[in-house]
Amino acid sequence: MANTSVSYKCPNCGAPLSFIPGKTTVTCEYCGTEFEVAAVEEMFRAKEELAARAQEAREAKWDTSNAGEEWTSDEAAALKAFTCSSCGAEIVCDENTMATECVYCGNPTMIPKRFDGALKPDLVIPFKKNKQDAVAALKKFYEGRWLLPSNFTANNRVEAIQPMYVPFWLFDSGVEAHADFRAAIRRVYDVGDEVVTERRVYSCHRSGTMKFSKIPADGSKKMNDDFMDSIEPFDYSELVDFSTAYLTGYLADKYDVSADECSERVNKRMENSAVDVLKEAVQGYDECEVEEAVVVKDIGKVLYAMVPVWILTTRYENKPYTFMMNGQTGKVVGSLPYDTFKSFLYPAILAILLTPVMYFVVEICLSL
Repeated sequence: MANTSVSYKCPNCGAPLSFIPGKTTVTCEYCGTEFEVAAVEEMFRAKEELAARAQEAREAKWDTSNAGEEWTSDEAAALKAFTCSSCGAEIVCDENTMATECVYCGNPTMIPKRFDGALKPDLVIPFKKNKQDAVAALKKFYEGRWLLPSNFTANNRVEAIQPMYVPFWLFDSGVEAHADFRAAIRRVYDVGDEVVTERRVYSCHRSGTMKFSKIPADGSKKMNDDFMDSIEPFDYSELVDFSTAYLTGYLADKYDVSADECSERVNKRMENSAVDVLKEAVQGYDECEVEEAVVVKDIGKVLYAMVPVWILTTRYENKPYTFMMNGQTGKVVGSLPYDTFKSFLYPAILAILLTPVMYFVVEICLSL
């Protein structure tokens, strides 16, 4: 959304400006307004400078030098990792977990190895929800789902349930944001037998500086991004300094997406949020849309954190269904099967119930 280039548009009507060969001016081909070259340069100089700064800021890398730290030899010795021979997922666990089940495919095979070459997290959100909480939340998640197959809800059993610490990168940055909006006010009134709609269009500019703290980005390719985004937000006020003690009895997913690889996604999320804030400041209009926007970010810092997630797997008609629960707040997301017969049955029943009512209303209207 944020622009790193400048479009030369007529300040009177918004149409593109162009230099017509043979003339000494820049002309708007829509409204015919002519501008001296020097005047055009002056009008767009500020936007060109902002666009250049935005491009420089976009190309600048986040400062990831302080994200995570090296494991001590004692900590590395206490940690193990295994690669699932079935799906290839890599999971990190504490030294007491010698055998487990892969949360991604259910394969029980584990091959221990030393956990070297990875960063030690800076922060962690400890688990607040236990296994009983996860099972209860899943059952509540089923409630009110009319299209669920009856056999699924009646015979459902959770086959696998595991707590896992998922790697997250947390980005901090300040931004300078500028945006141009086209807003409009509509007025409808009667003139004789005609209804007139009057629409007045305004150009609005908003600027501001903002601070963003702990913009999250999932550091695992194996975790479903839509699920991870859906179980947000986490309460980052409960972040504590990382200690291997928090891993006791839990699995921890090793990051396989670096902070640099997440930066573009974070940049877009921050730019969109900044422009949304500026848009909220354009008030008193019936319509408002973004025309141009420039967001210049600072080179902020990045932290490496682990967040708690419960992963639950159940099966229906030989197909696995996976659910994720925020291990801090208890929010559950997942995909569910649906009964095709019910999807046709319920609308038919509703239509049958409504038909006599509609007929009765029509009869009354006709009798008046």
